[in-house]
Amino acid sequence: MRNEFSIIDAHCHIYPEKIAAKAVAGTDQFYAGHCKPSAGSGTVSDLLARGTFAGVDHFIVQSVATTPKQVKSINEFIASEVKKHPDRLTGLGTLHPDSEDIEGDIEHLIALGLKGVKLHPDIQAFKIDDYRCLKIYELCEGRLPILMHTGDYRYDYSNPNRLIPILKIYKDLIIIGAHMGGWSIWEEASRELYHYENLYVDCSSSFYQLQPQTATEIMRRYGTHRVLFGTDYPMWDIQTELDYFFALKFNEQEQRSMLSKNAAQLFSIPV
Repeated sequence: MRNEFSIIDAHCHIYPEKIAAKAVAGTDQFYAGHCKPSAGSGTVSDLLARGTFAGVDHFIVQSVATTPKQVKSINEFIASEVKKHPDRLTGLGTLHPDSEDIEGDIEHLIALGLKGVKLHPDIQAFKIDDYRCLKIYELCEGRLPILMHTGDYRYDYSNPNRLIPILKIYKDLIIIGAHMGGWSIWEEASRELYHYENLYVDCSSSFYQLQPQTATEIMRRYGTHRVLFGTDYPMWDIQTELDYFFALKFNEQEQRSMLSKNAAQLFSIPV
């Protein structure tokens, strides 16, 4: 059945081989006590091997800058990996709100051929509606979708109260709220956010904690035309995530939208 579908994994993290183990360990530490240790190694070769085995055709890859000085090197690394695997990878660039040249950073990632921006407010430690971020939204509106980590009951960086003002002000800015729009507060977030048409969501890092009926209800609340399949590789096993997805009660048209059509349209990926 899976071979009948084009599948895009819309949320994957990759790292250079020499630092992958350290980077993955850092993420595991951030979510310690809430998630199992990561399933993958975080390298491109491991992603492609696991994804191919599971039947995934294409991957949207990214990484997160924890300091402004990391932005350029991370974006050049992502772009170089996309160049090596143009039929398999689409890259997103990272930004940091403390950068002294956000406009230059955005122009650089566009010149590199990256198709959007990844932000992680909770790891990067900024509030979504902080004044430092407004230039990012202004410059990306109508140009670049932003895949943004959303939700964490432990912090006040990326929960709906911070996201809603941005969705209201920047109506032409496409934001993809990772983790059903609110990691660890999935149902609450969906009820507060579903009616903002410029918000899409991905289903990454959510299935492990949600009953199938609840996951289905949340995805239908947003509308399957605004949901992207994603695994948050290397955190979760790609095949296990797909097994869960295909067990949900969606029709073929809905499956195709979430598995590839929505991501392909947002990031101009040939399917």
